[in-house]
Amino acid sequence: MPATLKTVRELALAIDGVEECTSYGTPAFKIRGGTGFLRMHQDGKSLVVKTTFEQRKELMEADPATYYITDHYLEYEWVLVSLARVNHDALRDLVRMAWRFAGSRKGRTGRDSRKPRKSRPATWNN
Repeated sequence: MPATLKTVRELALAIDGVEECTSYGTPAFKIRGGTGFLRMHQDGKSLVVKTTFEQRKELMEADPATYYITDHYLEYEWVLVSLARVNHDALRDLVRMAWRFAGSRKGRTGRDSRKPRKSRPATWNN
């Protein structure tokens, strides 16, 4: 049976300190008024989940029909999850993973949420 927003909502709101809000006009979830970690995609069929580049790569390699990205997400630590394909246990684990990541220091800083930029040689004004 496909996952629904109702299921996502129940899983997210079962975590202490999680609040429902909106993001890009879609239902979303954040930590105590701060960092968002989960939202419905505009297509209404997918969930946008906070992750790391490494975890996203593993998920997409393991099951590309369930876990994927669009060009928009190439440089951001988010993965799209097909609600029609994800099973309940995996969804529960994804919600908790996203919450933990967003609550970490790295997840709260916008600097670390993108791929590292290529370093440039330092310039000194002497």
